[in-house]
Amino acid sequence: MNEPVWEEIANERYEDFWGPFDARFEFGARHQKPGSRILEPIPSVTFDLSPLFTDSPVTFAAGQAAVNAVALFAMTQAFPAGERLLALDWQHVSHWYWPHRRAVAEDEIPPIDVFPNGDFYVFLTEDMTEGTFGHPWERTLCVFGPRLMPRLVPLLAGWLPIRRSAS
Repeated sequence: MNEPVWEEIANERYEDFWGPFDARFEFGARHQKPGSRILEPIPSVTFDLSPLFTDSPVTFAAGQAAVNAVALFAMTQAFPAGERLLALDWQHVSHWYWPHRRAVAEDEIPPIDVFPNGDFYVFLTEDMTEGTFGHPWERTLCVFGPRLMPRLVPLLAGWLPIRRSAS
């Protein structure tokens, strides 16, 4: 029997996961950088997703799918088998995500995307030192962490503009 790629976190409360995230990243507070909703970690790279928001639904759908696929692929490269990530969907149920289980459950539809299509989406290691933060209104994706950045940033930088980088 295959293990699930995604596991809903049962009986969660906002403060169980978003509370520590809020404290660590000052989520929602005003920051020096215009539009940012978090204190972006150092180092980090924030990509501009706005070129994907075109009049063409095909371009948008292809761009959204590509960002999600590339990010989830990079997570399989960055994190060891068995390591789970916290996947947060603002004002919705959170999940645990196991990147290495993806290959055996390709037909499973992700409950949370990396691409911020309408809500804040966050993927984090349990210690909150690595991950992604998707900002839906700013249309950005922040990538941070010593294992994830070298794997994901080069894959996105070839076709998406960099909005900000913190080093």
